[in-house]
Amino acid sequence: MIAEKQVKKTGRVERILVRILQVLMLIIFALGLYYGNSGVFVNAGVGLFVTFLPGILKRRYDFTMNIGIVLWISVAMFLHAFGTLPLPGLDFLSPYKAVWWWDHMTHALSSSLVAGAAYAVTRALMEYTEYINMPPRFMFAYLLIFVMAFGVLWELLEFYIGVVSQLAGAEEVLTQYGLDDTVLDLMYNTLGGLLVAIFGTAHLAGLSDELLGRMEGESAER
Repeated sequence: MIAEKQVKKTGRVERILVRILQVLMLIIFALGLYYGNSGVFVNAGVGLFVTFLPGILKRRYDFTMNIGIVLWISVAMFLHAFGTLPLPGLDFLSPYKAVWWWDHMTHALSSSLVAGAAYAVTRALMEYTEYINMPPRFMFAYLLIFVMAFGVLWELLEFYIGVVSQLAGAEEVLTQYGLDDTVLDLMYNTLGGLLVAIFGTAHLAGLSDELLGRMEGESAER
């Protein structure tokens, strides 16, 4: 009984934190619009939209995510959006430009989300069909390779967005800082995937079970 109350209390606190982060991202979005900074309002707007996706999935498809996972998503999106905002205390540079570890932190967080999604989907597929089976060691390697591959695609996306922005004479929405930065980004992407592969899989079982239930339900309706 005490444990149940503690879980409910924790869930309530996490929901409040999610709302606070969403409000802060809305403020960042508004500041970006006010100052005409496309890098700020685009990143904040996209991040804010992503934080509302779990609620949209719940209402439209009755797909429920654990509030802890929603908070995980919200923290990653907020830190990325905040990182683009020029701050007076940093000589009006953004944390991405003024704080050397900010980019590494957000890459590790974002890659952990990618690894978490990959694990949840793959585990659900393993339970759903007998044709997919990954022993724990193979799953560990699979998550790392998946995150590394996704990281490479993301770096290519950043590069080409930068090229298009320069050709169009527009402000860059995503920025690359050279080859060394790209290599470090990939290293921290791998770190995020590694942390999920080691510690995070137990916390993603509920999400995986939810996906499995949806697949089995749709299969039964056919």
